[in-house]
Amino acid sequence: MKRSVKSVTSPKKFIVGHHLLNELSTYTTTYGDHAYVICDEFILDRAAKEAGQSFEEAGQQSEFVKFNLQITQEEIDRHCEAVKKSGANVIVGIGGGKTLDTAKATAYYAHLPVVIFPTIASTDAPCTALSVIYKTDGSFDRYLFLPTNPDVVLADTSILASAPTRFFVAGIGDALATYFEARACYQKNGDNLVNLKPSLAGLGIAKMCYDTVLEYGLQAKIAVDHKVSTPAVEKTIEATIYLSGVGAESGGLAAAHAIHNGMTAVPSLHHAQHGEKVVFGLLTQLVLESAPKEEVETVINFIKEVGLPLTLKDLGLDQFREEEWRKVAEDACAEGDTMGNMPHPVTPDDVYQAIIAANALAEYYHN
Repeated sequence: MKRSVKSVTSPKKFIVGHHLLNELSTYTTTYGDHAYVICDEFILDRAAKEAGQSFEEAGQQSEFVKFNLQITQEEIDRHCEAVKKSGANVIVGIGGGKTLDTAKATAYYAHLPVVIFPTIASTDAPCTALSVIYKTDGSFDRYLFLPTNPDVVLADTSILASAPTRFFVAGIGDALATYFEARACYQKNGDNLVNLKPSLAGLGIAKMCYDTVLEYGLQAKIAVDHKVSTPAVEKTIEATIYLSGVGAESGGLAAAHAIHNGMTAVPSLHHAQHGEKVVFGLLTQLVLESAPKEEVETVINFIKEVGLPLTLKDLGLDQFREEEWRKVAEDACAEGDTMGNMPHPVTPDDVYQAIIAANALAEYYHN
């Protein structure tokens, strides 16, 4: 049966280098000669100038369009209509995770290839065959599972290392959970993000991701504090974007991301980064698993070392309201989310109690 099949999926090309923006046409020309480029607002002018010149010199057409802050079905539909009118034959996404997910979803609905250019290393979204769709109020809507990974992912270290450190560290947080979720999914023989069974290779890649961020994450964070790229930064970027993306997709997600999805319904946490919330989801997963003290302390000490938020207060929670967090727990256990990949049955009440315990544990180790 199809669902017993194991696999490893990844982008066709993953390229790490310096100053790739002004060479963008080099990487799109294989796929088309008219690029529709969805950009974050902050890099729109720079991309239009540098990448635009690259397209012009190659004799190709391009148009640069601003992403409107949130990936909703309405935003995706807007771009699909614009692509149809423009006659573009390759989609490019330049920006953060939501911009890139929008580009992937637009390419999927338009039946076009997609080239991904992250400007922050805050999540593993660039490499996955997945777009996370939100509602207009910012709460989680659904996963859009895509049939293929991006055609090309370009990791420009000169841009990624110059972004605010908080984004870089959030990517480390997202990557930190990859191994633990893949491990849980593998133990359960659950379903990974391409609706197949987790592979041993996927679990191994997820473990390599964890080992890499533990070894190089702090060095990389300190370098990024000073806006420079070093070998440690390059290794960490490979872990947070590629190893985390491939490890999560092929290995599977579990409680940490399910709890993150539930936390999107808490208004005071809307300013927290994806990876920051995933870290708290990871702590809650470790509580649900009754993980060994040594493992928990390794994770907590690393969180503190790189400056990730540890407690709910650190994440920006204004007040703990039981009904709000009961809803988080309920949403985290929703049918179709990834809580079902935990090795043992988990109820919303289990999650609620684990959230309280995880926050108390975080407060205990906070100072």
